[in-house]
Amino acid sequence: MSSKAKSERPHNPMTQSHILPTMVPALVLLLFLSSGTTAAGDGSIPSPAVYRTVCGKNQTTNPEAFDVNFVNAMEKIFQNISNGGFAISSSGDNFTAYGLGQCFSYLSPINCQLCYSQSRVKLPLCLPATTGRIFLDGCFLEYSDRNVSSNSVEDGDTFACSNFTVGGSAQETFRNLTTDLVGNLTAAAYLMKDYYAVGSVPVSPGLTVYGMAQCWRSLNASGCRECLEQGKQSIISKCLPADDAKAMNAGCFLRYSTKPFYLTASAGGGGGRGSSSTGHRVTIAVSTVLAAIVVIGLVFLWRMRRSSSICGQDAENEGVNREIIKSITKSQLSFKYEDLSKATCDFSQNNKLGQGGFGAVYKGILPDGREIAVKRLFFNTRQWVDQFFNEVTLINQVQHKNLVKLLGCSVEGPESLLVYEYLRNSSLDNYLFDSFKKTELSWERRLDIIVGTAEGLAYLHNASVVRIIHRDIKASNILLDNRFKPKISDFGLARYFAEDQSHLSTGLAGTFGYMAPEYIVHGQLTEKADIYGYGVLVLEIITGRKNQNSISTSVEGHSLMQQIWQQYNSDSLMALLDPDLEGRCSEEEALKVFKVGLLCVQASPTLRPPMWKVVEMLNSRSKQLPNPTQPPFLSLHKGAISGSSESSDLLSSSLSSRLGGQASVNEISVSIFQGR
Repeated sequence: MSSKAKSERPHNPMTQSHILPTMVPALVLLLFLSSGTTAAGDGSIPSPAVYRTVCGKNQTTNPEAFDVNFVNAMEKIFQNISNGGFAISSSGDNFTAYGLGQCFSYLSPINCQLCYSQSRVKLPLCLPATTGRIFLDGCFLEYSDRNVSSNSVEDGDTFACSNFTVGGSAQETFRNLTTDLVGNLTAAAYLMKDYYAVGSVPVSPGLTVYGMAQCWRSLNASGCRECLEQGKQSIISKCLPADDAKAMNAGCFLRYSTKPFYLTASAGGGGGRGSSSTGHRVTIAVSTVLAAIVVIGLVFLWRMRRSSSICGQDAENEGVNREIIKSITKSQLSFKYEDLSKATCDFSQNNKLGQGGFGAVYKGILPDGREIAVKRLFFNTRQWVDQFFNEVTLINQVQHKNLVKLLGCSVEGPESLLVYEYLRNSSLDNYLFDSFKKTELSWERRLDIIVGTAEGLAYLHNASVVRIIHRDIKASNILLDNRFKPKISDFGLARYFAEDQSHLSTGLAGTFGYMAPEYIVHGQLTEKADIYGYGVLVLEIITGRKNQNSISTSVEGHSLMQQIWQQYNSDSLMALLDPDLEGRCSEEEALKVFKVGLLCVQASPTLRPPMWKVVEMLNSRSKQLPNPTQPPFLSLHKGAISGSSESSDLLSSSLSSRLGGQASVNEISVSIFQGR
């Protein structure tokens, strides 16, 4: 039996840096409709597995400068990797950071972006090391303080062997054919334009071995050959007869497996070319035609909607909306209204899980036994279009373990419904602010919630397919699964940023007490607003106190932030630790979390650390953290707003007009929403 190798050209992921805001509904619906064919069985695209992370031994002498350059280098890669699955970058004249990202050529465009997103969240854990690289199931990402793009092999090169072996009478045949396959792929890949080759060979009935070789496109042919040869020697001599092996070098990746990993990824992504079968080609062709039809139809619908909006023809708007509803109804993520009504016992109050700004959430049980959460939205037509598209499409584009999963929706009944995964432990506020339930929130669980929420936000801000600001981070929007792992929910107020935007100017929307002062004053929205809300949440979690009613429960009429700042200045922060945590965590750990929370709520948004840095600080063993500056004090006591920060000086004069008369300044717990 002879093995076979074939070249694969990478796909060009769609460019999205210049999507007009008014085109979002059409484009976003396309992603929504197509996700049913690219997702896993539960409607989500699984996160790629991390194979190996290698962090350098040397540390930078200027972490702050290097961190800034690291972020810029990673941002450049994000902007360019979608143009072809590969990107290199550099940033800074002093303490320069270099970056390199490569998606394996069998990945679809969307899966390439998702894989990069996952690697972008994980790689900063190597900082402040001067070098770091991470191999995932489908992509590679690296940073360094020197240009390493032409390096093919290095001391940090590694390999991994499966713990399972092919035994019995087929073992010797498996050894020989696998050796031949890997050798043929190694010999073929460096001669290909994109340095990529895949192939397979049958070993026995029911047993086939699959192989793949890929070099980074920054290498020359001789560098690619050197890298693959070394990788081949590693896995052939040290792994066989393991049923799966990976060589992970500075300039290439080589793998063999008894599982069709590149075929599975191609089929799951809806666009990879790992399979050469006729059936697979037909599937791709049909999918392409259907996608083209959807694109043409939705662009037409968008143009109609835009034209009628300009002319003020509401009747035509409603007609377009009906057409969009029909498209959603025909998608694979559509649920029947009657089924969801029955699953929730006609939206019984006994099944009600909570109430949000845009609708109530109910528990439901489908006929197959699956537990779901159904969000019931109440809007007129115009309000519905913006809100519904916003929540459905944003949450359907992002996939992360700390973001709630959207399972589908219903648009054919009297109201619009969103269907989410059901999380047994409901929301964080049901535990944190309940004197009986809060005992279940051990220190370990609270720390997991703090870190997990930070990782979810870091993904939204820096690593998701689109850059997203949640805009309403608070305890009631952090859901907990049966292991108390956090998932960020409620994307009704979320906004996405185009790559060339520094901020958005929006109407005031969110929950008072968690909104950043610069957002209240100027209405300018950046990711720093989420960071502020996260900081408030962290301080609530560690103190067990609710920020919104902290003034009324304080003898001095001080907000939670003001109380914490006073204790920080007097080196007595532990006095504010939740009594339920006393003796259950070290003072060092608690003070670190206090300090991270204070760093996130600083009055100046430029001083608040980005969320990826927050994740790094929380996971790092280092005791050294920057010293926070004073947060704004929103002491709504007897109708006055006080504070000495640069932001709070402006609040009193602008708050009443920004609220539009929807709440008095004494009503600190109200949620404020304005039409968009």
